[in-house]
Amino acid sequence: MPKNNNSAASKQKKRNKPKKKSLLYRLFKFFFALLMIGAILAACAGGALYLHFSQNLPQISSLADYRPPIVSTVYSDDGRKIGEFFKERRIVIPLEQMPPMLLKAFVAAEDSRFYKHAGTDFLGILRAMIKNIEAGAIVQGGSTITQQVTRSFLLTREKSYERKIKEAILARRIDKAFSKEEVLYLYLNQIYLGHGAYGVEAAAQNYFGIHASQMTLAQCSILAGLPQAPSRYSPFHHWEKAKARAVYVLNRMFDEQYITNMEVAKAVSELDTLDIKPRRNLYMEQIPNYTEYVRRYVEDKYGQEMLLTGGLTITTAANIEMQKIAREVIEKGLRDLDKREGYRGPLEHIQPEQIEGFSAELPQEPPSADSIIKGVVVSIADDDKLAMVRMGASMGTLVIADMKWARKPNLDIAPYDWGGTIQRISQALEVGDVIEVKIKEKAEDSDLYSVALEQEPKAESALLCIETETGHVKAMVGGRDFNSSKFNRAYQSRRQPGSAFKPIIYSAAIDKGYTPATILHDTAVVFNDSSNDFTWKPQNYKEKFHGKTLLRDALAQSRNVPTVKIMQDITVPYVIDYARKFGITSNLSPDLSLALGSSGLSVLELVQAYSVFANQGFYIEPCFVTRITDREGNVLEEYTHNSRKAIDQSTAYVMTHLLQGVVEHGTGWRIKALNRPAAGKTGTTNDLYDAWFVGYTPRLVTGVWVGYDNERPMGKGETGSRAASPIWLDFMQQALEDKPVRVFPVPEGVDWAKIDAETGLLAIPESKKTVFECFKQGTAPTKYTPRPGEVEEASDLFRNDLIQ
Repeated sequence: MPKNNNSAASKQKKRNKPKKKSLLYRLFKFFFALLMIGAILAACAGGALYLHFSQNLPQISSLADYRPPIVSTVYSDDGRKIGEFFKERRIVIPLEQMPPMLLKAFVAAEDSRFYKHAGTDFLGILRAMIKNIEAGAIVQGGSTITQQVTRSFLLTREKSYERKIKEAILARRIDKAFSKEEVLYLYLNQIYLGHGAYGVEAAAQNYFGIHASQMTLAQCSILAGLPQAPSRYSPFHHWEKAKARAVYVLNRMFDEQYITNMEVAKAVSELDTLDIKPRRNLYMEQIPNYTEYVRRYVEDKYGQEMLLTGGLTITTAANIEMQKIAREVIEKGLRDLDKREGYRGPLEHIQPEQIEGFSAELPQEPPSADSIIKGVVVSIADDDKLAMVRMGASMGTLVIADMKWARKPNLDIAPYDWGGTIQRISQALEVGDVIEVKIKEKAEDSDLYSVALEQEPKAESALLCIETETGHVKAMVGGRDFNSSKFNRAYQSRRQPGSAFKPIIYSAAIDKGYTPATILHDTAVVFNDSSNDFTWKPQNYKEKFHGKTLLRDALAQSRNVPTVKIMQDITVPYVIDYARKFGITSNLSPDLSLALGSSGLSVLELVQAYSVFANQGFYIEPCFVTRITDREGNVLEEYTHNSRKAIDQSTAYVMTHLLQGVVEHGTGWRIKALNRPAAGKTGTTNDLYDAWFVGYTPRLVTGVWVGYDNERPMGKGETGSRAASPIWLDFMQQALEDKPVRVFPVPEGVDWAKIDAETGLLAIPESKKTVFECFKQGTAPTKYTPRPGEVEEASDLFRNDLIQ
């Protein structure tokens, strides 16, 4: 029995002994423990990394006050855009001004889970990797829109793991702090979309010439395809790639159920019809000289950073139509001058066998009327007075009448002289000459064009026009071609004005007691400067003297000698001080040569000086910029009518009356064709280096200068009357075309009297020539012209001696 009990106890013990664990179980338990430890360590490391990389991160609160660099815009006097200045061309608009399809296009292409994730999207990164592997190229980015905002606003574009970690942390913070709509607003206004466009509004204008709110689905798909690689998918340079990318965007939108199959098909079809052209540069096209002046002004006053990033709204006094007229009349005037100087020869000469190949390289489309293009002479028939010119695929006929000016250049010969024109085409052209021609018209019964010989002008010109009553500068052209030379000859250049300076001297003389009826002696005089061993004998333009002459006639005929005598009498320092009243700030020569306009002045200075006469003695500061506001609409500056009295109103009117005489009877005779009251003065310098006409009507004051930058003669007869006044006339005729005629108002303090044009005294019945003259009150002559046989009083003889 006991044996049996022991056996039972032994069996029970065996049953209670734990079984040995399997190897697999033990391994699982081991690795699970390792995994848990690893997870804990990873969590600790992650936490440590998070704490480490969270330190000193940029504050996302800065995004709430979104003030990116934006465009400063320049407007004309009627509110049309004429220029932009920017570091980044960005125009910020609210989401409400973006079509809903635009938002969906960007979300579908860049971050399809945008509305679901919390700033970072690990599923999106995995999906992008798969898509890129399948495509064999990068077609999707791994960054969310929120991460792109983070990278753009808060971090650098450094490629490192540290930056990626910081980006993810900040993206999640942004997602918590801002709504999805706010993130999209930041993203779509900030993103770079190629060709200088930042944000969707600037891009819509860049590529399509419209506002973002006007874009179609096809256009939206183009923009949404750009963020990954704006250069690679440029619609300008790589259309097929841009189109393929747009189709990809449309398919993504379909996948996300944003659009239907039909909408995809319609948009794809529209892609081939899009008219995508580079944005026109208004700054360069419309009034570049004016906007460049504005740029300098604003930059000097407010700084470059404010101009390029501050989103200023700059309203100017510029008138687009008048500016266009000014450019056109300068072009015409310079081409006319260039023809009067003669033909410099062809652009190049090729052999007859080269004509075919050369013509194939020229534009092949039919030329438009008035365009100036290249052509090659293919035949000349002197007997028929005709040459044939090939212009790409077109042919033109050039007759002798349209090239008679093409004599060899000779500054001593004018077109009206013997030898001033050619009689045969072969005198100027040969077969194979490459020339410029202007398209006149196309023959009705053939494909031939009538053309005229042209050549690129070498001379330069400047024009500036001020509105009389306001001082607003309505037009300013500083040269023939802004692209060739950005130098502004209207205000940066200082050229001798010649006789255009004389009105300042004559006005000073009027205030010193001279009158329009004062008798001056146009006779030879010699000035000796012993200290400088210098002798000067001033001459008139044609080296003739005219004896006794009225002050009025001396000014009208632009006589130099009487003007020098006046300046000697009233003194040079007095004239210089007097000129400062007119806003002239340039250095003036402290000698008698100033009487002949020897000191360089700008067109702006002379125009503002003449405006004193037009404004009845008041000087009004010229105004280019009428208003500037900042991006919030706060007014930074606004033009106020800044005027001061410069000279007496009666003096100003007497000068206006005298300068009307220049137009009616003197060197400004061409201006009579304006057929409305006008006053002005020509100016011509020694050796015909400079030609001027500065004049005004009651409404506008305009100045024109013509000359060469290297100061060389323009040729025989190229005076202010011939070279400059036709440009002035052409401009004013068009600028005033629809304006009613005004007369110059006569102020108080002016008397009128009928005088003898030979003696300057009151007229008598026996006077052969009389003129109805105006005087400052109390200065009109009180004596009558002596009758035949009477003797002039000694006091009068003494006065005349002073001005001989």
